Amino acid sequence: MTTTDAGTDGTTETAPAAPAPEPKTAPQGDPNAVTDHDRGIHGYAHQKDAHLKRLRRIEGQIRGLQRMLEEDVYCIDILTQVSASTKGLQSFGLQLLEEHLRHCVADAAVHGPEAIDAKVQEATKAIERMLRT
Repeated sequence: MTTTDAGTDGTTETAPAAPAPEPKTAPQGDPNAVTDHDRGIHGYAHQKDAHLKRLRRIEGQIRGLQRMLEEDVYCIDILTQVSASTKGLQSFGLQLLEEHLRHCVADAAVHGPEAIDAKVQEATKAIERMLRT
């Protein structure tokens, strides 16, 4: 690509454009790199308030289950509430898992392939536990 500049005498000159900047790449496997995760900042940190609000709502559902039992509510109504509470926890768990993958696993990439493998294995085990429930 070239640019055209007007000279003081009315003529035009064509000058080569500045070269495109080199794409920046992440450091490859620096075991000494210090990342957010190393500083104790987890993937859920940016959504912490929303997560706490969600967990408080689920906690309220669980208290509602206790109250339903105390008040001798019909079994099917209680089971419906159990299902809603379970789905709420599963949804929360999946969101937390996604944040773990986006933040913690991606963060491990700075430390190299072994760190990535360890985080992926850790996430896989967490998924297995979630699927068993």
